[in-house]
Amino acid sequence: MDLTLYVKFFLGLVAIINPVGLLPVFVTLTSHQNDIERNHTGKVANFAVVVILLVTIFAGQHILNMFSISLSAFRIAGGSLISIIAMSMLQGKLGEVKRNKEEDRESSGMESVAVVPLALPLMAGPGAISSVIVSAAENNTFINHVGMSITVIIFGLTSFMLFRAAPVIYKVLGKTGINVITRLMGLLMLSIGIEVIAAGLKGLFPNVLN
Repeated sequence: MDLTLYVKFFLGLVAIINPVGLLPVFVTLTSHQNDIERNHTGKVANFAVVVILLVTIFAGQHILNMFSISLSAFRIAGGSLISIIAMSMLQGKLGEVKRNKEEDRESSGMESVAVVPLALPLMAGPGAISSVIVSAAENNTFINHVGMSITVIIFGLTSFMLFRAAPVIYKVLGKTGINVITRLMGLLMLSIGIEVIAAGLKGLFPNVLN
């Protein structure tokens, strides 16, 4: 098992999902809840994210095959989407690309915000799903999929612990500190997006770019 692969995959999830940057959103959405309810919301949200990403790891390649989409083409599409989200993060526009006003109106009327909008689309959004599909397709062996699944579970536990400590972290870092972290994650995410696009272009036009 290549541990470097899983470390890179984990850091990619951290950059793309950016749980620290989502703390203000989490605190706002759970402001009407007590500590027990807030922890339950964080637990359900992260459990949903883990389930979504695990399904994506094992079903992603089959989805591409079903629609006859080449991995190279999907890399370019996914990399472009990741880059667009990264640009919004660099500008401090957290979540604006991941959800729209209609989704905000729907979520405001819901009793529970754990699955929508927290898990989907804020955390396991199009960028994260695209990144996982590409990673799973590039490392298409059962052992690698098991290793990536364990990595996703570790990420879910880490994210849950951050959400559990959200009020304290939010007070310590403040809005400025979280914005700085979000912009750093956006820069890393943009680098990942460009790398994915470059790999896709090389796959589609091997004779031109080699």
